[in-house]
Amino acid sequence: MVDTCCFRDERAHAGRQRIGWLSGGFVVRFHNKLRYGPARRIFNARTALLPSLALVVFLALGAVSTRAEIVLLGLGDSLMAGYGLDERESFTVQLEAALRDKGHDVRLVNAGVSGDTSAGGRARLDWALAEKPDAAIVELGANDGLRGLEPGQLYENLDAILTRLKQEGVPVLLAGMLAPPNFGTEYAKAFKAVYIRLAEKHGSVFYPFFL
Repeated sequence: MVDTCCFRDERAHAGRQRIGWLSGGFVVRFHNKLRYGPARRIFNARTALLPSLALVVFLALGAVSTRAEIVLLGLGDSLMAGYGLDERESFTVQLEAALRDKGHDVRLVNAGVSGDTSAGGRARLDWALAEKPDAAIVELGANDGLRGLEPGQLYENLDAILTRLKQEGVPVLLAGMLAPPNFGTEYAKAFKAVYIRLAEKHGSVFYPFFL
């Protein structure tokens, strides 16, 4: 088991730094405000995530075959919300279009909030479930990592979200995230392990790195 605590000393200085983190063509500018800056580029959802995300939709199809439209919930942060992007370039709009191009009658609900942490996503889960989703993408944790929050807190919040979705009968694709390298290797390992453990525990479809 990966230890998910006690990284405060290593992160104390790093958490106050301004960092530029380039990954997968998506630029994150992290300032003292601890929020994403505008995205310079967005990954192509049609090619990057469609195969795995389609699995979530397929999981929902059997249970809701009598419904004309499948509602897919995207619960996340600015990566889901599309902060700094034209609406047409946002992940949710691109994914919905890609799935419809494949012949799936899907409506994707954008429940992304820029700057949100896993705790924020957990707090607004009831609101998101009001959409009565047939399946969900859970993409949270990037801001936890950028703020150097304890991986144990991330685990607890995501575990609560996945447990609730399971209780509601909503199949999930869990999108993983990696911690910025400036917090050290031990923190990065613990952070990454959170998603692996939760995917195994809940039997979620798992996409290791959302970026």
